[in-house]
Amino acid sequence: MEIKDLIGEATEYDKKQQLEVKKPKSWCKSVSAFANTLGGSLIFGISDSGEALGLDDAEGDAERISETIKSRLDPVPEFKLQFHNEKGKMLIVLDIFKGEDTPYYYSGDGVLEAYVRMGNESVKATSTELKRLVMRGKNTSYDSQISAYRVDDFAFSKLRERYKKWTGNSFDDKELVSFGLADERGYLTNTGALIADECPIRCSRLFCTRWNGLNKSGGTIDALDDAEYEGSIISLIENGENFIKRNSKMMWRKTANSREEMPEFVERSYHEALINGLGHRDYLINGSEVHIDIYDDRMEIYSPGGMPDGSIIQDRDPLTVPSTRRNPVLADVLNRLGYMERKGSGFGKIISGYEFQKNYTESKKPTFRSDRYQFTVIMPNLNYGTQDVPQDVPQGVPQDNLDVQILKLMRENNKISTDSMAMLLGVSSKTIKRRIKEMDNVHYIGSGYSGHWEIID
Repeated sequence: MEIKDLIGEATEYDKKQQLEVKKPKSWCKSVSAFANTLGGSLIFGISDSGEALGLDDAEGDAERISETIKSRLDPVPEFKLQFHNEKGKMLIVLDIFKGEDTPYYYSGDGVLEAYVRMGNESVKATSTELKRLVMRGKNTSYDSQISAYRVDDFAFSKLRERYKKWTGNSFDDKELVSFGLADERGYLTNTGALIADECPIRCSRLFCTRWNGLNKSGGTIDALDDAEYEGSIISLIENGENFIKRNSKMMWRKTANSREEMPEFVERSYHEALINGLGHRDYLINGSEVHIDIYDDRMEIYSPGGMPDGSIIQDRDPLTVPSTRRNPVLADVLNRLGYMERKGSGFGKIISGYEFQKNYTESKKPTFRSDRYQFTVIMPNLNYGTQDVPQDVPQGVPQDNLDVQILKLMRENNKISTDSMAMLLGVSSKTIKRRIKEMDNVHYIGSGYSGHWEIID
């Protein structure tokens, strides 16, 4: 096996030219990070450029690596050491497996620190990431934690309404426990608190803004519309979608047999992005909410918390990213209510929703952006920057045919208004007036509502 194949097999890896015995933290932090995240490999005896340099005392280094891990890591993660001969150069491959007893701390120099993997770096875990690691080590999650709120103090009308609509059945109070919304003692879980009508978790809010222009400083009037919503996640989903709809326009064109609609934003896509934003956000991050920002050329849905597995979405193919649930109990409830599927990634739905649109181009493909603290879905305005399709002239319908339709309506009702004709024919009243003006055989006799159309055959 060549070194390029060796590296290629490791999804996450770090290269070390030699074993730094006197600076164990330089590589032990990667051991901590791999164990706390998805696992990975450390390859000793290789340069940053990938050149095999070899180790002078590979067997001795392997013993020192094993001893250092056992003395510096707490708890000790599961690992495997193996030698690799690359054209006469001896390398050491240290495989670190994803651990279940998180967090895995590095102990040394009078400090106790845990590291996580972020992209291709090992970084010190923040206090929020530490809380998440502690919960994972206890095989639990934020949304399953029991809160201080009692069931009797909260109503669940939105939950009952949605459950009835989706399943056709009434929601029984006993199901609060089976759904993971409460415990047997009558206390809400954090999921229950998030679903309650008057959600007491303050950071569970939705901020929506329709900005004037292409950024947040678009001129004298920065925002054309804005709203702040709180309450049950179900309410946030409904209110968020209604905000998008009232700030989106629908272009259309009439063909010979039908009407073709061309939305600015795709409902299936933003529905999925909004639910993912609310369902998979990191609720341990206080002081940050889910945001919907609509600009002239795009819509962005932002949620607190990066990728659950610590990766960066820009470095990955969104269509191959497996579904990872940061909030498994909440995700299960949203699935039971018909909002979220148990399997499959929402990225594919967001992208495919756009691909089926009439005016879709590759430049209008939704994109995703993440870092350690946030995740953002960017959905382009499909109608922005394209040549406007006239909405007042039916596309594919000959103009003389439009004239025939106008005359037909006049004969059926000689008092019909231009506005009524426009509505019946699916064009603007401006177009109707222009076409009538060009007809030599049509005259309006009288004035106002008392007048009538006269056609000279």
